[in-house]
Amino acid sequence: MNITIENKPFQIELESNQTTKELLVRLPMNLKMNDLHGNEKYTYLVETLPTQVEQVGKIEKGAVMLFGSDCLVLFYETFPTNYSYTKIGKIKEADQLDFISKKVAINVILTL
Repeated sequence: MNITIENKPFQIELESNQTTKELLVRLPMNLKMNDLHGNEKYTYLVETLPTQVEQVGKIEKGAVMLFGSDCLVLFYETFPTNYSYTKIGKIKEADQLDFISKKVAINVILTL
């Protein structure tokens, strides 16, 4: 899947699960993602997605996950966590995400 963040193109290597299958059917998506905790950007989706929640233990920079059934999250830091998420995928060029840490909100486009 392709993700464009503030007009910069990236690729997401997807997990193989029902959540990603359903997400792909809904593309393209134009989203505004807001900052939270200085380590992630998030947005609430209009419709819920199926979940396969697991306690991930550690968040990796570039991870794309679903919190609950309708909150899409993009992480730009690596850190331990006790929260549970449904894994969607990981941005292949995660090392290039530092620029979003300085922004309160970002514009994101998801496409096939």
